[in-house]
Amino acid sequence: MKNLFKVAVVAATLSSSLVLANVAYAQDSDAKKAAPAPVLPVECPGYKRGTTQIVGERTGKKVQRAFEAYNEDKIAEAIQILIDIETSDTFDKAYVDRFVGNLLAAEKDRADEALVRLTASVSTKVLNDREHADTLRLLGDLNLQEKEYANAIKWYNKWIDFTCKEDPAIYTRMAQGFYELKQLDKIIVPADKAIALYSKQGKPNKNPYVLKLTSYYERKDYPSTVKVAEELVRQFTDTPRWWTQLGFFYMLVEDYKKALSTFEMAYGQGYLTKASEFKALAQLYSTNDIPFKATKILEKYIGNGLIEKNEANYSLLANAHHASKNHKEAALNYEIAAKFDNNADLYRKQGLLLMSAEDYKGAVVAFEKALELGIEEPGRIHFSLMEANFYQNKFRTAYKYVLEAKKSKQLRRNAEAWAPYIKEKAKNRGITI
Repeated sequence: MKNLFKVAVVAATLSSSLVLANVAYAQDSDAKKAAPAPVLPVECPGYKRGTTQIVGERTGKKVQRAFEAYNEDKIAEAIQILIDIETSDTFDKAYVDRFVGNLLAAEKDRADEALVRLTASVSTKVLNDREHADTLRLLGDLNLQEKEYANAIKWYNKWIDFTCKEDPAIYTRMAQGFYELKQLDKIIVPADKAIALYSKQGKPNKNPYVLKLTSYYERKDYPSTVKVAEELVRQFTDTPRWWTQLGFFYMLVEDYKKALSTFEMAYGQGYLTKASEFKALAQLYSTNDIPFKATKILEKYIGNGLIEKNEANYSLLANAHHASKNHKEAALNYEIAAKFDNNADLYRKQGLLLMSAEDYKGAVVAFEKALELGIEEPGRIHFSLMEANFYQNKFRTAYKYVLEAKKSKQLRRNAEAWAPYIKEKAKNRGITI
């Protein structure tokens, strides 16, 4: 924004030199020459360019001094020369206020003074049309910089009303102002106008799209958010962040097929870089019943450290292996996950998977670890230990655990059914319980 004001200052000073040249021409009518017709500053229907006013000779000389000081980088001196000018002429005063306002706008911590001067310069509406229009726009920009968002929008509207022009940058700044004011619903109209104008120029700009997307997202209008995100991807195909954001928005509206398709295309183009993005892709593979691919993504990026090695992520990998029916791999990853914080429930899950893989000895170790760590509802573990020992023909140990399982209200009936069966099997093997 500061650069914007410096440009404005240069424009103002060049304008000053032209006016001073006009003063000289007025003193020597023979020197007047026809100038090419400039681009009209106003495009309202029926508009006719009025007579150009120039500052008086006395004021003009002082302005010339200020301009010379400015060209020598004596900014403070130039400002003081202009501030010291006293004139009763309405146009001269407005012109000087505009000039000094432009200079002040580019100075640190003098924006308030600039706003006073610039506002005064347009209040009488005596400036030439281009100067008046440029000052209205600068007032909008300066208020936006100073976080006076309502005032910025007001001045931008004055610029539009005066010039009857449409500028995508102005509409974008108005949308930004409405965002800062938390008037989210009002963002859409100026954002749409900016988008249309940039498109007409053949130069799409991401900013109005982002403001529009933010408006819908923060108002929880997620279907509309998705539509804007889709347009961002279409217009800015080479920008990785729009692909990943679109994928996340598809997840938000539970369109998991499109979410997976979007993330897969982004992955194929090398657009995924963050752990959250790789995890999202893995989760989408699992959600879309392709858990095998989920395991490959997680193994690769946990392995290289991009996805953190922690309990949650190893649990995610274990879940993916479980869904793929890789019971031993799932059990191994549950054990790794469990060790981070001695998670008894993860040891229980490990034991159950080892049971499914018929590794009863390993299951016993996992279940006993879960008991050791003080798992809630130990009756379930006692019942599982009964089964794991029974299938190893360790009937006495199995019977010990079935008696423990009978203490659980939820498992009592099942345990009572197993108890005589264990005794019978033991008896058949010549084992007394």
